Amino acid sequence: MTNLEKILFEQNEVFVLEKTIGKTNYVKIDLSENNVDIKNLTDKPIEFEKYIDDYLQKKKSKVAFGGYLEKRNLYKRSSLFDGLSNNRNIHLGIDLWTKAQTAVLAALDGVVFSVSNNAGVGNYGPTIILKHTIESETFYTLYGHLSKKSIDNLKNGTSVKKGTKIAALGNYTENGDYAPHLHFQIIKDIEHSTGDYAGVCAEKDLDYYQKHCPDPNLLLKL
Repeated sequence: MTNLEKILFEQNEVFVLEKTIGKTNYVKIDLSENNVDIKNLTDKPIEFEKYIDDYLQKKKSKVAFGGYLEKRNLYKRSSLFDGLSNNRNIHLGIDLWTKAQTAVLAALDGVVFSVSNNAGVGNYGPTIILKHTIESETFYTLYGHLSKKSIDNLKNGTSVKKGTKIAALGNYTENGDYAPHLHFQIIKDIEHSTGDYAGVCAEKDLDYYQKHCPDPNLLLKL
């Protein structure tokens, strides 16, 4: 375990969605290329949302989570990911699937590093990146697929406290054409990126990104 991973694991009571949804209401979901039930839903956000809702109802839960290093077919519809020489299909964060307008919380104390709208099908849509420093380790957390309105007044450099609301989840018309969910990712070294960072990588680049993007569940403990 690296020093950053150790620091993440030692943090307690971390929420990135509204705390009224207790973690006993979270259930794991498989959205990998092996899930044949979603094969024809990847470009149909309304039907995909119904699939998520039905899954949650069946499991008597409110949030479906998972996806770290999961190989997916969800991205083939977008030219952002499906290049002939660089097929990006390995997910680098954790997804939390639930209702649009659900509050999104700062995972830890930090400052707003960037606020942007990464528009386009398959992209993040409205996105927040926070910068954190704990025990001399500086790292970043990314929150993607937010609502446009919720980030209107958030400014770079603003201090945020752990557990405070920073945004809300968007719907498919504004969040990159996905069923509502939060893409949450930890980034060790953001390098020269501003407002965006790869949330999906190609298999040939996995070693690099796995070192730079540790498992968010070290922090969330779902």
